[in-house]
Amino acid sequence: MSPVHSPTAPGFRIQRRHVSPTPGTLFPECPDDLSPKQAACNLAPVEGQRGSISDRQTPDCPPASFSSATAQRSTARERTQDRLNGPVRNSAVNPSERAHTRLVGIPRLAATSPPAETKRKSAERPEYFVLPVKSILNRCDSKRVPFEWTINPYRGCEFACKYCYARYTHEYMELDGGEFEKKIYVKKDAGPLLAGDVARKYSYASEASGGTRAEHIAIGTATDPYQPAEREYGVTRACLEELAKKEGLSVSIITKSDQIVRDIDVLQRIAARSNLAIDITITTLRTRLARMLEPRAPRPDLRLAAVKQLSDAGLAVGVSASPLIPGITDREGDLEAVAAAGKEAGAQWFFSGVLFLMPSSAKQFFPFLRAKFPRLVQQYEKWFGKNGYAPEEYRREVAERVAKIRQTYGFRSRPWVEKKHTTPCTQLSLGWDAAALANEIERNARQPET
Repeated sequence: MSPVHSPTAPGFRIQRRHVSPTPGTLFPECPDDLSPKQAACNLAPVEGQRGSISDRQTPDCPPASFSSATAQRSTARERTQDRLNGPVRNSAVNPSERAHTRLVGIPRLAATSPPAETKRKSAERPEYFVLPVKSILNRCDSKRVPFEWTINPYRGCEFACKYCYARYTHEYMELDGGEFEKKIYVKKDAGPLLAGDVARKYSYASEASGGTRAEHIAIGTATDPYQPAEREYGVTRACLEELAKKEGLSVSIITKSDQIVRDIDVLQRIAARSNLAIDITITTLRTRLARMLEPRAPRPDLRLAAVKQLSDAGLAVGVSASPLIPGITDREGDLEAVAAAGKEAGAQWFFSGVLFLMPSSAKQFFPFLRAKFPRLVQQYEKWFGKNGYAPEEYRREVAERVAKIRQTYGFRSRPWVEKKHTTPCTQLSLGWDAAALANEIERNARQPET
């Protein structure tokens, strides 16, 4: 029997050309045909918010079977016993302070997770582990993201994107963010667990909609659901099979992989009974640049081919060009080329948001920047040195540029965003707030169950 799937859930509960920069900046000027008012909604970060939220106290997001009240009832004696008897890891996150400490919660689960069997023989393959979990469906309470629930079938992602903001989720397992693509955790028994989660937690009448629409489930917000691990372990497929049994759901999937076309059959079954939207991320059409930025992700042309196959199969699909990386993927005409190619392939919508750099991501991104784009380092240090955001003016220009692209090619808003937000605001159709999404990922990453 596979260590990842079992018939029932476990016993617990359920390339670059020179471009002349705009005076005063290294980065090209964006089109300004649209009014800043149209495209500047919600650009500013939350007051007091920095690039990292890991040092701020935020509430956890536990599943129904593990409330904060339950956590508070854990006795000091029980917690002390865990720390005395639990496994030890010398953490790469902060060795001087955390070495030899006993692990609890999700770090303990990760440290004791058994290796997952793999047929891959390459020395470059990551380590795979089977992670026992109690829940697959994770609640998002933020009003700044257009979904109520997330599903992330894996922890970590082999695509190794240099800019990935989700790297810090490994830090909650007492692992360095650099190991995000080296240690992949495969969530065990995802199918039966998801069936129970939907039955117990999911609402077909969301509070945000006044009871008129189903809550939205976003798949792949912190890990790519179609990374290479999916070929062996099929956790994403198992989740989709469960969702296909339901009716009236609202679901979206985001991926950089053309492997998603393997599941066209089950995706069609879901779309026949529920609202389904698929996002394919294509940050650039330049193959060499894509290989530098996203070392192990499929080529851009393969992703475009996937868009076409999905569209030809009658599925609703759009293109995400997020993140837009200042000085690297924002060259004049590049973003427009991605949109044009997406439209030709059958994409119904298009969006992009500016790079958001958290400290764990910056730790990986800046060495890459110094090696490959040294002329940009000083500007990045100035822009991202104090927080994770590019300046508001640049983000506003990008929002205007994307709004113009959408207007030019006749792209619609993402369907679940249209339904979630009733107040007209162009920015809301471009992408959810990166920090808000990171906040939700942090909540989920700190839970022992998920």
